[in-house]
Amino acid sequence: MIQTDICIIGAGPVGLFAIFEAGLLKLRCHLVDYLPQVGGQLSEIYPKKPIYDIPGFPSVLAQELIDNLMEQAKPFSPTFTLGERVEGIEKQEDETFILTTHKGTQIHAKIIAIAGGLGVFEPRKPAIDNINDYENKGVEYMVIDPEKFRNKKVVIAGGGDSALDWTMYLANVASELTMVHRGEMFRGAPDSVDKCKQLEADGKLKMVLNSNITHLHGDEHLNKVTITHKDGDAHDIEVDHYLALFGLSPKLGPIANWGLNIEKNAILVDTKDYSTNVKGIYAIGDINTYENKMKLILCGFHEAALMCQSAAEIINGKKPTLKYTTVNGVNAF
Repeated sequence: MIQTDICIIGAGPVGLFAIFEAGLLKLRCHLVDYLPQVGGQLSEIYPKKPIYDIPGFPSVLAQELIDNLMEQAKPFSPTFTLGERVEGIEKQEDETFILTTHKGTQIHAKIIAIAGGLGVFEPRKPAIDNINDYENKGVEYMVIDPEKFRNKKVVIAGGGDSALDWTMYLANVASELTMVHRGEMFRGAPDSVDKCKQLEADGKLKMVLNSNITHLHGDEHLNKVTITHKDGDAHDIEVDHYLALFGLSPKLGPIANWGLNIEKNAILVDTKDYSTNVKGIYAIGDINTYENKMKLILCGFHEAALMCQSAAEIINGKKPTLKYTTVNGVNAF
């Protein structure tokens, strides 16, 4: 069983900054996230999107911010359970908690900080009648291990940053790569679009625009997809994998069953320290709600700082002494 002071549910920017604030107070953190990598929606949905409201950064790319937060947290040696969703929480007689994920991983924590952004992100599935028949049999909604596609015939559908980024990456991995997009204009970064078009010119990619994947074929594993154009023409291509990269849809998920006060799919908190109605459980970032709530990353950073002060008081039995990093520096354990 994993032991930690604070278990942070959600490895987005607010959860990552909480590692730093906890580390200053000599508290260890373990983070759990359903996504296969840290960064939350910043990394998964718009890694190349510029962010303009982070203090000290007139502009910073979403993924760059995540990378910087990871570097900032590094001295405090956080640990992670990725690709797993917290299903249940049991409060113990000593007021600590045992969290269990859908894969059976258990974490024993003194404090829980829910920093799950807008909740559990679930893939947006395209409207294909038989798509459920091929999930984990050739149909994927996110890339966990790129090597899975080496020397395979892969078709990617989508028009955002995730689809473009994985298209560029897999062009040098897959034996055949086809990108299908329902329109002609992409939602992703123009530079990424230009690079994909260059890959097509170089013969490493086939782009099929104004089209959709409409049917999947195969026996025990996917082996063919039907591409239907806007004019009604359709044709089949042989594939080993179909990556439906249409982004992620936020849902509150199992959090709704943990006995917390919920209002409009958000967790009600006390703005004194962003605690919930259950002692020892906090909620920070976009997943919480209170009067005059603003869903900004910098507000989540503020909430993380106050949460850690309160958590330290519970864990140590006394209010921590505020120490300025400009005077004391950053000292790891």
